[in-house]
Amino acid sequence: MPRDRQKPCDRCQQLAPVLYRAQIDASREWQFICDACYPEVSQQNPHYTYGGTWKAKKRKP
Repeated sequence: MPRDRQKPCDRCQQLAPVLYRAQIDASREWQFICDACYPEVSQQNPHYTYGGTWKAKKRKP
């Protein structure tokens, strides 16, 4: 039985089934960012580094 997996966004705390791993400030710490927050943190941000996508539904081998 599939689980309904979600994680909270590190900025707005909303649960999401897809999050983007990114560095978004001078701390260089990785954060999980939701679709709603992603444009704000990625555009015109000199600290932005993309680090992959976390998905609730894993791809089957």
